[in-house]
Amino acid sequence: MEKIGVAIIGMGTVGTGVAKILLDHGDRTARHAGKTLWLSHAVVRDLKKDRGFEVPEGVLTDDIEKVIAADDVQVVVQLIGGIEPARTVMLRLLEAGKDVVTANKALLAEHGPELFEKARQLGRSIAFEASVAGGIPIITNISQCLSANQIKSLNGILNGTSNYIITRMDLEGTAYDQAVKEAQALGFAEADPAFDVDGTDAAQKLAILAHLAFGARVHWSDVPKRGIDQLDDLDLKYAKQLGYRIKLIGLSRLTTEGLQAVVGPMLVKAGTPLAEVRANYNAVSVDGDAVGPVFYHGQGAGQMPTASAVVADLIDTAVGRTAITFKTLELWSDESNRIEMAQPGDLTGRFYLRFNVDDVPNVMAQIAGVLGQHNISIASVYQHDNDIQNGVVPVVFVTKETTEADANSAIYEIEKLDCVQSGSERLRILE
Repeated sequence: MEKIGVAIIGMGTVGTGVAKILLDHGDRTARHAGKTLWLSHAVVRDLKKDRGFEVPEGVLTDDIEKVIAADDVQVVVQLIGGIEPARTVMLRLLEAGKDVVTANKALLAEHGPELFEKARQLGRSIAFEASVAGGIPIITNISQCLSANQIKSLNGILNGTSNYIITRMDLEGTAYDQAVKEAQALGFAEADPAFDVDGTDAAQKLAILAHLAFGARVHWSDVPKRGIDQLDDLDLKYAKQLGYRIKLIGLSRLTTEGLQAVVGPMLVKAGTPLAEVRANYNAVSVDGDAVGPVFYHGQGAGQMPTASAVVADLIDTAVGRTAITFKTLELWSDESNRIEMAQPGDLTGRFYLRFNVDDVPNVMAQIAGVLGQHNISIASVYQHDNDIQNGVVPVVFVTKETTEADANSAIYEIEKLDCVQSGSERLRILE
């Protein structure tokens, strides 16, 4: 059987998983690829490190130039994290005539247009299924399986670290700091979890999915984002009392004004698929004009789920499917930029608003008056007397549909009222 040479750059958690599949299940991958995926090189920092399994002699190297120059390597799995040197390495691999498979969503979110244009110029391809949602085949489903549809909306839980932390806080009453430590101990969170908990990771992934689903050239930094690092236990409790769970959601939808996109903690109706996604799992809900709503759920990170997506890309590249779809889709090209971003303030929805107010008469009327001045109708009001502290009581307003701009303006004025204390909260309700 014909061999196709494969190299791995970066033998961390995912790279090790990829190597295990290639070495332990060569018959399986060959059956699907029609060729033997031959692991010839794996670039590592420490040649003496115990990999936990037997690597054939001569495969490990600490010389990346060896891979770039190797004539017997056709496809490279590039698993270097971050922006640099990952960007430079990928450009050099493409220029050396290699096709590339990557899981680096930060690199694609930041430099996708440059990298994809370079690949097109050189007749090469970049496969990136593992860059979003780990083992969930969401890239393939959006770009190929749902290609008969105009996607109307795409919403998802795109960061397993945040979902694990929220799940522990919500179901077990675990304090935020303790939940972060647990996530780190389990390998779900980095030593510095900032990009996970502040919404950056989810925004980068949403930008990639929005480009695939809607044809919009969205830079992740243009997606309004908020993480879970400032989420209050009270709001988890009050949301549950209202019949919701709070999840970190990446929301995108097509409107007449353009593409609306935002990342943040949102109230999701309990019992619905997204609300019940637990622990480190990811999920994506897509609504197409022909297929209707479809839902994808699975492990969004971890060694073997992510390695599964990487090897699937290797197989597609070996078969030739990646080259065909890469050329046809023209990702991150001027031709694919069909949709403009809508103004963030035009994003509509219902909101959960919590204010800490003095327990005195006429407070409700003052807040309702400001909301009314901004054309915001109230669906319900809840005063939580059991949580009164020092004469201050939390009050929750659930609004009817309004715009982001009107909600922000109203909150700004309400927080200036003498009867309203610090610590207000505003969370979107996902419909």
